[in-house]
Amino acid sequence: MPRPPSDAAPARAPRPPRRAEIAAGLGDSLGVGIGILPLGVALGVLVVQAGLPWWLAPALSIGIFAGSVELLLVSLIAAATPLVTIAITVFAVNFRHVFYAFSFPVSRVRRGLPRAYSVYAMIDEAYATYVLMDESRLTSARMVAGQLAMQTYWVVGGLIGVALATALPEPIEGFEFALVALFVVMTLDAVRTRREVPSALLAALAAAIAIVTVPESALLAALLVFTALLAGRYAVTRARRKSVGSDGDGLPGTDDPTGTAEEHA
Repeated sequence: MPRPPSDAAPARAPRPPRRAEIAAGLGDSLGVGIGILPLGVALGVLVVQAGLPWWLAPALSIGIFAGSVELLLVSLIAAATPLVTIAITVFAVNFRHVFYAFSFPVSRVRRGLPRAYSVYAMIDEAYATYVLMDESRLTSARMVAGQLAMQTYWVVGGLIGVALATALPEPIEGFEFALVALFVVMTLDAVRTRREVPSALLAALAAAIAIVTVPESALLAALLVFTALLAGRYAVTRARRKSVGSDGDGLPGTDDPTGTAEEHA
């Protein structure tokens, strides 16, 4: 005897065709590509002007694909920086990616090679694109296609930069400042709020200490000193918030997500 219609299991929404999923991923990458492509061009130009082989630009974009770290590596390689310093620098700059994995929807990507690539290509732009997207819209093909397109912008931009730098009769004076300008913009963006001003001051202090004490390895020393200072700041801030919360003065305590407790302390 057939079951009544009311007892029938609800039909699942039809899954969009694979081609439509890929097209959606390519669409996701367009806005990101506007920013990535010029940075790729800058990478290619920097590689050529630093006297390094042209193939290093696509090699970095394919083998590392870490955004600003690629620009930093060009300067480090050109200066014959020791491998230990390069390794620690890359680790320190990209350490934030460890925390991306906790919220990035990588579980939506098919197991095997697609998921491995999605983890590898988890750059800032990909994280910002997909972590805020409704989970019902996320599919394996869409995410992998979007991330692959983002990496393609880097590779193509680097090759364009190599071609431009090779065609120029003379190198562009001051173009190596592009890396410094990039990090200045990132720093200004990070210190928009008053709460992060101490971090910028600690970074300046760490750089000054490193330049004065070990100028031959200033970058590595500054990173280590800055890490220690940040850990100290975190410990002091946490202790102050606990103290304020236990005083019973009506001031915000440890549950204050805005950092007002730190300012009162």
